[in-house]
Amino acid sequence: MKDQEDILPLLHQLKHPTFFTLDHGFYRPTFPHQGYCLVFLDVWDDEVADYIRRFLRHPEFRTQTQRMGKVVRIRLTSISYWQIHLRAEQTLRWGPPHPRGF
Repeated sequence: MKDQEDILPLLHQLKHPTFFTLDHGFYRPTFPHQGYCLVFLDVWDDEVADYIRRFLRHPEFRTQTQRMGKVVRIRLTSISYWQIHLRAEQTLRWGPPHPRGF
């Protein structure tokens, strides 16, 4: 909990950041804020770079504007997220990464 208490105020000071983390404590329905995007990577450590790349290329999250106000959980076969002004968790399906990372 201390990490969230330290990091969230810093995100409020930045201009529309997207913050990637391996800490599952950041995936909470109470954390969406219009000024930032939190992304929890629920993948193996050696897959993090590939999944960040895939996420940033996904049609629903490609732009900064599309990402703001969301707290996202990335898994092997799905992206789930909480969004401001929506009460229900949203889920998008996607396939495993291409063997060459594309």
